[in-house]
Amino acid sequence: MENTFPVLHGLADLRLETHPIPPLKPNDVLIRISKVGLCGSDISLVYKGRVGDSVRKPPLGVGHECSGVVTKCGPAVKNFKPGDRVTIETGGPCRTCDLCIGGRYNLCDQASFHSPLGRYPGCLARYYIHDADLCFKLPDNVSDEEGAIIEPLAVAVHACRRASVELGSSVLICGAGPIGLLCLLTAKAMGATNILVTDIKENRLKTAKNIGAHHTLLVDDSDPKILAKKIKDVMGCMPPITLECSGTQSAITTGIYATRSSGVIMLVGVGSPQVTLPLVHAGMREIDIRGVYRYIQCYPAAIAMIANGLIDVKPLITHRFKFEEFQKAFDMFHTGEDGAIKCMISCD
Repeated sequence: MENTFPVLHGLADLRLETHPIPPLKPNDVLIRISKVGLCGSDISLVYKGRVGDSVRKPPLGVGHECSGVVTKCGPAVKNFKPGDRVTIETGGPCRTCDLCIGGRYNLCDQASFHSPLGRYPGCLARYYIHDADLCFKLPDNVSDEEGAIIEPLAVAVHACRRASVELGSSVLICGAGPIGLLCLLTAKAMGATNILVTDIKENRLKTAKNIGAHHTLLVDDSDPKILAKKIKDVMGCMPPITLECSGTQSAITTGIYATRSSGVIMLVGVGSPQVTLPLVHAGMREIDIRGVYRYIQCYPAAIAMIANGLIDVKPLITHRFKFEEFQKAFDMFHTGEDGAIKCMISCD
């Protein structure tokens, strides 16, 4: 049995290849991939050769947001059977290091989104082998496309949990891209009642408003202190929580100036490896700057939020492509043309 999937051989050099599917290990499941969503980290990997400060060497598979159908199970798998619809928590922590044992398996050195070509290609493939313990059944009322958005939604859940978003929270969200909009939906579902979303694109702010933002603010090249003052005026307060989802130096700086003393700014977006920030200002106001990487046991909550109607992710899917159109999908998402927010590729 063979598998077909794009392989990254160099910057912007994706080639469709076919390779044999390796034998399953005892706890593996073979998944026929249905839908794959493109993420900013996929774009960074393909066109920059890195994700944040992590440089990845080709050949590499691509894609990590997916849903699919179990087609075969290893002999030790008890909780799945062929025909089960699933979403997968990509990566594979070692489960033996101090971080894994301590419950921070998301930070394990082996838990990479994009695995080298071999046993695990990217999820953008006809088939994918994964550990059954990191697969989750999809309820009947959760579509394949929604199932593919569980992965980035889990990032938003993890970010909001680490920021202690709760009933009545005021939250500033910098960046109305896919992860910023998912953070908006998650924060609102967790009880935030005063959410402002900023972005440099009016069409994305319109989407933010349509899905529940209480306020939006179009930002420009103004001084971050001036923008922070505008944020305070619009929200009626300095927010105690900022979710920075753009990864840009200017937005992080604005977030530091806008966040209330003793508040927290979460670095959700991934941008340049090095940025210059007003750290002394943050330190003297006791603003906590925290990182977010992936998620920790957030998939059940993310699935339940969609299944129970707490959030609606469907408006975020703006473009759809066939498997054979993967290059077109990457190029369009890379350029940002046509107002793309979430591009979905069908592998059926």
